[in-house]
Amino acid sequence: MLKKLKSQDKIKRLPRFSLNVAVHTLALTFTFVSDSKAMTDHTPAYCHTQRAPLCLMLYALSITFLTLSWLLRTEPVIPWMFLFAGIVTLVLAGAFHRLTVEDAGDSLSVRFGPVPLFRRTVRYADMSGVEVSQTTLLDGWGIHRSFQGGWVWNLWGRACVVIRMTNGTLRVGSDDSKQLAVFLKRQMSGDSETGEINRDC
Repeated sequence: MLKKLKSQDKIKRLPRFSLNVAVHTLALTFTFVSDSKAMTDHTPAYCHTQRAPLCLMLYALSITFLTLSWLLRTEPVIPWMFLFAGIVTLVLAGAFHRLTVEDAGDSLSVRFGPVPLFRRTVRYADMSGVEVSQTTLLDGWGIHRSFQGGWVWNLWGRACVVIRMTNGTLRVGSDDSKQLAVFLKRQMSGDSETGEINRDC
């Protein structure tokens, strides 16, 4: 009897837990609200934004999870699991509308958006090599470790720029990979007369 009461008590806590997680997840999406405002004093010599339908797949997955949560609402635990998965996937969908690669003065900024959850910068001084390449089919899209070593930041397609650094390798997916590679090589060479190569964002 005691075990049954404890089990029921845990089930009653699940809605509150799921809502707390959802609130914290949504709050996290606005923690980095300084996304592009931090570079207002700098005019980038390179800036390119790639858009892709990856977010649509994530939205569809989110809707599926939320629908299952509603259809299974009479079950004790499962609907809250689907609700949590649906909210997280919804937030991720908002973060993968686009991928912006931008010159940030002494470094390269790579960020997904518009929800500013994922962003990283690479100092030009830390780059030891740059080349145009392609990701493998296994590399896929998103942010993850590559089977070839290093990290992959890719929104769509296979074209990428391989950035070799003193502490690892980064493969940045881009549909403007050739222009990006030219810009990075100029920055690495210390050429102060680079001029603007691409600014479409």
